Amino acid sequence: MKTKTTPFGEIEIGDAHCHFFSRKLFETLIGQSPALSKEPDPIANVAELTGWVMPPSDPAELGGVWATELDKFDVQAAMLIASVPGDEDSVAAAAAAFPERFFGAFMFDPTKPDSEMRAKRAFDDLKLKVACLFPAMQQYSIAESEGARAVVALASERPGTAVFVHCGALSVGIRKKLGLKSPFDMRRSNPLDIYKLAAEFPSAKFIVPHFGAGMFRETMMLADLCPNVLIDTSSSNKWMNYETSPVDLPTVFKRALAVVGHERLLFGTDSSFFPRGWHEAIFYAQVNALVEIGASEEQAQAIFGGNLRKLFHIV
Repeated sequence: MKTKTTPFGEIEIGDAHCHFFSRKLFETLIGQSPALSKEPDPIANVAELTGWVMPPSDPAELGGVWATELDKFDVQAAMLIASVPGDEDSVAAAAAAFPERFFGAFMFDPTKPDSEMRAKRAFDDLKLKVACLFPAMQQYSIAESEGARAVVALASERPGTAVFVHCGALSVGIRKKLGLKSPFDMRRSNPLDIYKLAAEFPSAKFIVPHFGAGMFRETMMLADLCPNVLIDTSSSNKWMNYETSPVDLPTVFKRALAVVGHERLLFGTDSSFFPRGWHEAIFYAQVNALVEIGASEEQAQAIFGGNLRKLFHIV
């Protein structure tokens, strides 16, 4: 087991939010761009537009790239998110190749037909752990969607699984770089919309990323009312610029610890592309914030890895 040296001592790090940018993801986005689709070598064009290293065709090989990256920073494990609907098999291949390092998660569109069958395949056949819902992206109400309800019902029957729901501000950097439109419906981004399903399925676990991404107050309300809601701390948290009063990361952590407690906070970075790789600066920003507010070693151990293991029933 790998540990990382921190001001709190040696801590096992588990990153609850990394995006798995597979070859299929790029092929899917290329298919949405008439200009790129006409290029003789669209993957090479994407590499030029983004400045990123394109992933290998074999997702298990990309899993190896991620494993090496985590080794470099003494990170034990990560939740890898298939970042386009229909890419479940890619992240499943990586997780199967490195079961001791990765938990597989998949972006899921419940508005498409056969939601329950597709989600059941992802959970049961592919052994993925988390269904990731983006209501603003797919433009549906999570409180009213039968497809979303079916996914939550499946998760409630499967210990060691969860439903991730993106709330608040949503911006997809790769779409901007490729000149793709993002006609999202931000009215669907309120964390309080999760309440109905969280209350109906108390055995299902929900994850709200980025502290609610600009809807921090609503996220605190939801988590306070629903003990089955966890919050991930990922990204640079630029949403703090939206707050009516000045706020910083130490303040956010202090409030979250007061309302939610340390056992329902999941450390994440929102790492995604290479050559940047694992976003170590995000990690240290959060370490420093917790040091500033006087967090204990027990709290740090839980937030930076222990809660992720507990969520997925890994002893």
